[in-house]
Amino acid sequence: MTHAAAEPALVGIGGLDDILAGGLTRGRVFLLEGSPGTGKTTIATQFLMEGAERGEKCLHVTLSETEEEMRESAQSHGWDLSGIDLFELVPPESLLDEDQQQSLLYSSDLELGETTRRIFEMFQKVEPDRVVLDSLSEIRLLAQSSLRYRRQILALKHFFSTQNATVLMLDDLTADVADKTVHSVAHGVIRLEELSPGYGPERRRLRVIKYRGRRFRGGFHDFIIDTGGVRVFPRLVSAEHKTEFTRDLLCSDSPALDALLGGGIQRGSSVLVLGPAGTGKSLLGLTFVAAAIARGERAAMFVFDEEIGLLFNRAIGLGIDMQAMVANGNLVIEQVDAAELSPGEFSQRVRTCVEQHKVRTIIIDSLNGYQAAMPEENALVLHMHELLQYLNRQGATTFLTVAQHGLVGDMKAPVDVTYLADTVVLLRYFEASGRVRRAISIIKKRTGAHEDTIREFRIGSYGIRLGEPLVGFQGVLRGVPNFVGGQGAPPLLEDEAR
Repeated sequence: MTHAAAEPALVGIGGLDDILAGGLTRGRVFLLEGSPGTGKTTIATQFLMEGAERGEKCLHVTLSETEEEMRESAQSHGWDLSGIDLFELVPPESLLDEDQQQSLLYSSDLELGETTRRIFEMFQKVEPDRVVLDSLSEIRLLAQSSLRYRRQILALKHFFSTQNATVLMLDDLTADVADKTVHSVAHGVIRLEELSPGYGPERRRLRVIKYRGRRFRGGFHDFIIDTGGVRVFPRLVSAEHKTEFTRDLLCSDSPALDALLGGGIQRGSSVLVLGPAGTGKSLLGLTFVAAAIARGERAAMFVFDEEIGLLFNRAIGLGIDMQAMVANGNLVIEQVDAAELSPGEFSQRVRTCVEQHKVRTIIIDSLNGYQAAMPEENALVLHMHELLQYLNRQGATTFLTVAQHGLVGDMKAPVDVTYLADTVVLLRYFEASGRVRRAISIIKKRTGAHEDTIREFRIGSYGIRLGEPLVGFQGVLRGVPNFVGGQGAPPLLEDEAR
């Protein structure tokens, strides 16, 4: 055990090591606490496996699980525990003999002292670099009083520190949740939580409550337990991700649409496409995907609401072969189940697209589905703020779609994120000459000038076609326009492509 004091002990879980600013300080005692089933033993096992891979001696002392149960659990993840010493600590046979049972007080004294002695003996035998003690609840029950429990924990801490071992103590919070004895003694404390939403699977998150002498990433971080172990998704902080890029204008394949947008969309900005269902929000975003791929860039789509096969068929009608784009590696498309996905995992998927696949155009379709993964509206706005700021600083252009409630008249969005987007495109239905038509307008653009006109538009195999400004109408944005123009028919688009 000759590790440099500055060298941290990696937990072996990338996201958690990032949150802990590099891992656990060597030679210190840490507490990992959480209710049963939150993943404490899984994280502890990964911590020991990481040490074993680095040639360190590792010891797992279990007071609550049998060795057989631990090996079965490891086997379910495909793990090999051959490099880890497992010590199943059970009461001595003499204490289980009715003839030698004493009063409750003296029995607890003997059990606590015997338990501690056997832990020390096993430690001195193995001389480990990493130790997991599972769990403190058993020791708390044996101690029976807060004073004796604190003295016992201090004795364990002193013994381990003299041996320069990195110790991870687990606490399942079943004995006394209000007892913070170990919090004051431990060098660092990590709390695991499990939430049960009204629909869908459980959600897990963790938080570093304390870490002496180390700046860690605060707040809650989502994590999941998957085959192969725990995966942690650190909370996204956009200020930590800044890159240099040229903010040039990106054009679509429609000159009329680009003119409406004041020349195009600036790279590294966000576009919110707002409108009722069926107005063409997804297909509008697809035209920018096709244009990005035509420029030699990569694009990604995260589809919450629509089945991908149906989207592929609709894109073919627009003259866009999405399957070929995916096959060529130019397009990354993911079907997202909002009920199964935590916000942190979604942010991580987006980051993977940007940082590993070098994606520069991203579509999130739609924000209504993304909202379903959020615990509350305020959290959605905060998540979107960090995600959009991160993408903007990476030079990625983001298109968000939001379906408004209703089709015509007074329509409202489920959540107002218009102030977060750099450009807001508004799509509307309107009635004219006995037919339902679609209108497009640019409500906001931070990065430059844009047309203030309202135009009819159509989407077909010819792409996007815009008509002349609807100067003869009043009330198009409300969906109930009145024709107030002069003589003659209003300038509306014909059915056939020009």
